[in-house]
Amino acid sequence: MNRREKEPIDFVITWVDGNDPKWQEEKDKTLIAQGLGVHIDGRKERYRDWDNLQYWFRGVEKYAPWVRKIHFVTWGHMPEWLNVDHPKLHIVKHEDFIPKEFLPTFNSHTIEWNFHRIEGLSEHFLYFNDDMFLLNKVKPTHFFKHGKPVDMLALQPVVANKDNEVMSYIYLNNAILLAKHFDKYENMKKQPGAYFHVGYPLKYYCYNVMEMAFPRFTGFYTVHGPSPLKKSTYEMLWQAEPELLRKVCSHPFRHKEDVSQYVIREWQKLSGDFVNKNSYWLCKYFDVSDHNEKLLRMIRKHTGKIACVNDSNHGIDFEKAKAEINAAFAEGFPERSAFECE
Repeated sequence: MNRREKEPIDFVITWVDGNDPKWQEEKDKTLIAQGLGVHIDGRKERYRDWDNLQYWFRGVEKYAPWVRKIHFVTWGHMPEWLNVDHPKLHIVKHEDFIPKEFLPTFNSHTIEWNFHRIEGLSEHFLYFNDDMFLLNKVKPTHFFKHGKPVDMLALQPVVANKDNEVMSYIYLNNAILLAKHFDKYENMKKQPGAYFHVGYPLKYYCYNVMEMAFPRFTGFYTVHGPSPLKKSTYEMLWQAEPELLRKVCSHPFRHKEDVSQYVIREWQKLSGDFVNKNSYWLCKYFDVSDHNEKLLRMIRKHTGKIACVNDSNHGIDFEKAKAEINAAFAEGFPERSAFECE
C-alpha cells in the first residue's frame, strides 16, 4: 500500500439537539437580537432531532472500523446514551474551536468553516452531516487516494429556488468566489480529465460538455455525501479570503451573503488536488417525504453504501416519517455499538 494511503483519516460529525431548552433559549435571544428578516435561514428543519444518531455510530463501527478518530461537534449537549469514554471519540464543543468573536452561532457555515481549528484533527478527514448513514462497507480509498480527495467535478447552473431562497444565494456566492481565483476555460484546458472523465454519470458528463458554451462558471453540482477534505485547504482559503470568511462567520444564522464549506471541496477540485471518480454512486440522496419506501428498503436491506436522509424543505408528517425511518434503522442495525452506554 502507498505510504500516503496509510495516513490517518478522521471523521467529523456535527449534531444539535433542537429540543434542548437551554439551546432554544440562547437561539431565541440571538434571533431577537438579529431581528427577523428574509435574509436569515432559521427553519425548524435545520435543528429538529430525528433520534437516530445511534445508528450512525453503529454504521461507522461496523463498516468503517479504520477511522482513527471521530470528532463529535456539539453546542454542548450530548445524547444521553453516548459513551463519551470511547477511545475513538473526541467531544468538541463550539467554544473549543470557534473563535469567541463568532459565538454563539446557529449557523452551520460558521461551524464548518472552522473545522481546521479542531485540536488533533488529521490532515485528511471526512465531514458527515448527521443525516448521512453508512449502510455497507466502505474503504479509505473510496474517499482518499495518494493523499488526495476522491471526488467528481461537475458543473451545474445555480437554480432560483423560491422554496429556499437563501441557499440559492449561497450557491451563487460560492461560484462567484471560485471564479475570482479560477478561470473556467483555463481550468478546463489545464485539467480536461477532471471535467471529462469517462466514469462520470452521463448526465453530469453532458452538463460539463454543455458548459463549454459559457465562458464563466454558472455553478457547481453539490455532491451529497460525506465530504473528503484537507485541513491544509482550509488554511489556504482563510489566507486567500480572510475578510469574507470573517464576515460569513459573524452571521449567527444562515445568511444570504454566506459561502458554504462546499467551496473547500470545489477549490480542491479546481486546484487539481483530487482524484476524479464517479462519487455520485457512493451516497444515495433521499429527500424525506410522506412516501419513503425506497429509503426504508435500502436501510433494511443495506442495498447501498451510504444514504443521505435529508429533512425536507416541504411539509411532511414528521412524526410518521420519523417512526417509519427509525423502525427501519432498528431492523437494519439491531446490535448496539461500543459508542453506546450499557
